[in-house]
Amino acid sequence: MSALRIERDGDVLRLTLARPASRNAFDAALIAELAEAFVDVGTARAVVLSGDGPSFCAGADVEWMRASVDLDRDANVADATALRRMLEAIDACPAPVVSVVHGHALGGGVGLVAVSDIAIADPGTVFAFSEVKLGIVPAVISPFALRKIGESAARRYFVTGERFDADTALRIGLVHEMTEDRVAALGRVLGELRTAGPRAARHAKRLVLDRPDGLETARLIAERRTSEEGQEGLRAFLERRPPAWAQGADEARG
Repeated sequence: MSALRIERDGDVLRLTLARPASRNAFDAALIAELAEAFVDVGTARAVVLSGDGPSFCAGADVEWMRASVDLDRDANVADATALRRMLEAIDACPAPVVSVVHGHALGGGVGLVAVSDIAIADPGTVFAFSEVKLGIVPAVISPFALRKIGESAARRYFVTGERFDADTALRIGLVHEMTEDRVAALGRVLGELRTAGPRAARHAKRLVLDRPDGLETARLIAERRTSEEGQEGLRAFLERRPPAWAQGADEARG
């Protein structure tokens, strides 16, 4: 049985962690399925990542952790590399990735939130970089988490491994919105994404990841202005009409 449910919902790709009995904890199969799912998201305007059952993702599966105890160093490196490649695949996904978080997001589960472009959390969600409680460190997720929450927050929450609430996650920048109505919040976000140029949104994401210098930024804006999508957007603005890609976005927003 698959550990990941994949559904195409019009212009949205929905990926749901489907191991509710284990609170969607990672094992080798789930990591592999997630990595594969992000290899090609096609023309999706957004990828929505969520979890079945009581939690988003509670970190590493107990049985998977038990098996790792007896692995030698090389096997451990291979194991960790699989997790890193999965996170890199999500991080580099050309389409915006929206995570909808509830219950628990612990260890690697926080890593999933960190590589999401937009994160919406239920007020009752509990977060933790819990690795130090097991005598290990959040090494693989650290580049993504540091970029998201900054060094100051990491210096506390990496080293204590303490649990923190959604309000704290919002304050340190791990999540962008905290709400009891995650469905409505997701609908608003998807509605906003549908009013953005599909290619422009993907290029805008690359700006954040690549951080181009001054000369490159001038080239990029010139390319977008002269592109078919850029021309349509600019003309639509001047003519005070919705651009072609946004037609029906208001209906889809609901």
